[in-house]
Amino acid sequence: MKPNISLLPTLLLLAPAAWAKQVQRPNIIFIMCDDMGYGDLGCYGQPFIHTPNIDKLAQEGMRFTQAYAGSPVSAPSRACLMTGQHSGHTEVRGNKEYWTDSAPVKYGDNTDFSVVGQHPYSPDHIILPEVLRNNGYTTGLFGKWAGGYEGSVSTPDKRGIDEFYGYICQFQAHLYYPNFLNEYSRKRGDKAVHRVVLEENIKHPMTGKGYEKRTQYSADLIHQKAMQWLDQQQAGKPFVGFLNYTLPHAELVQPEDSLLEGYKKKFFVDKTWGGQPGSRYNATVHTHAQFAAMISRLDQYVGDVMRKLKEKGLEENTLVIFTSDNGPHEEGGADPTFFGRDGKLQGLKRQCLEGGIRVPFIARWKGQVPAGSTNDHQLAFYDIMPTFAELAGVKDVAKRYRNPRLKNDYFDGISFVPTLTGKGVQHKHPYLYWEFHETNQIGVRMGDWKLVVRKGVPALYNLETDLHEDHNVAAQHPEIVAKMVDIIKKEHTESNLFKVTLP
Repeated sequence: MKPNISLLPTLLLLAPAAWAKQVQRPNIIFIMCDDMGYGDLGCYGQPFIHTPNIDKLAQEGMRFTQAYAGSPVSAPSRACLMTGQHSGHTEVRGNKEYWTDSAPVKYGDNTDFSVVGQHPYSPDHIILPEVLRNNGYTTGLFGKWAGGYEGSVSTPDKRGIDEFYGYICQFQAHLYYPNFLNEYSRKRGDKAVHRVVLEENIKHPMTGKGYEKRTQYSADLIHQKAMQWLDQQQAGKPFVGFLNYTLPHAELVQPEDSLLEGYKKKFFVDKTWGGQPGSRYNATVHTHAQFAAMISRLDQYVGDVMRKLKEKGLEENTLVIFTSDNGPHEEGGADPTFFGRDGKLQGLKRQCLEGGIRVPFIARWKGQVPAGSTNDHQLAFYDIMPTFAELAGVKDVAKRYRNPRLKNDYFDGISFVPTLTGKGVQHKHPYLYWEFHETNQIGVRMGDWKLVVRKGVPALYNLETDLHEDHNVAAQHPEIVAKMVDIIKKEHTESNLFKVTLP
């Protein structure tokens, strides 16, 4: 079951930078939701869903219009974020699972898996929490990990996280009322990530009739833990919190409270969905109301975070970023067409079209990021590592942390600190790159040109005049296609696990 990956070199386990004691660096709160499309927020044009707290975040900060996820699905997108590598270089390029062959385990009358999680990040390459912890930051991650299965070489306790609570496995996260969550606390003296059994939930079935009797809602539990951790943070000790909320990913269920009831009245004529047990998506009614309420619930969480920062006097020295891990989904009864959720973009989750990878991205840092600003800087998730590293005092993360034992240890990102602060020269990517094996697609953006390769066949779009990617102009511009195909051949490295067809 374990991949053949060597151990992290001692080089990466350096003591925190000496200058960390001399300079006050910003705290960082990185809020990443799950499967939210570019047009799912009021500040991005969503007319049906109420998101006042996130809209306020945009009003008080910078709203990006050309920000991209690392991949059109969860695990590889998060891998790009964590590694600073694009999906032609990362170890994790898909949602490879490790639970299918594990022995069954019982929780009450419910059968679950004894080992859960996805393919691990390579320990030969440093990841973002390790960089920040190495430079004096307290680190917390709450929500979805998806960077290694239980007991693997890449679990939160082994990869620079001080405090973790949530789902180590994204498949487990399909249940919002699960049998267990995972937890780790360095401060408490935990030796490894362990399971926390949700005793009230396991009294009832995990699928079908009776599931509605479960009471321990994971999204609320995860948010509560995140808020407890945030309440423990103090000025003068920099911290980074990765709040990887699972909302609004399917399944479409949540507590029957006033928030949901309000949307049921708004969408009086609604839809039902019959369930998909193999994917752990339970049946649901009022799918439009459920989806909208999940986003508004997430918005309430964001409001809680901002109030806590203000209460503790931390908001002026805290960079808050809000984004989504990929484009909108249509799983579990979700209806992207109804909400117009592609935000004038074509494509959904699992596609390298703009709708699958262009995401909402908002940055707020009082006194540093211009309030009420909109920015069209082209960035991707692999830019976040050098950006956060620069804020932590590491000007050249690749030079400092490149593994000399590897022939190629890729760092593909460019810091966008100059864009955030308006200070210094912002370097730009000559192109951005994506690949995804499950749908056999590759994407390249070069200026306004966008190349999408499906099963080896390239299509070219001019985003300046064809944002919806309706008109393939490859035949009219063979020289542009040839240049972008050369980029693919340069950027793609072979993976035995995640194969794509090159053009």
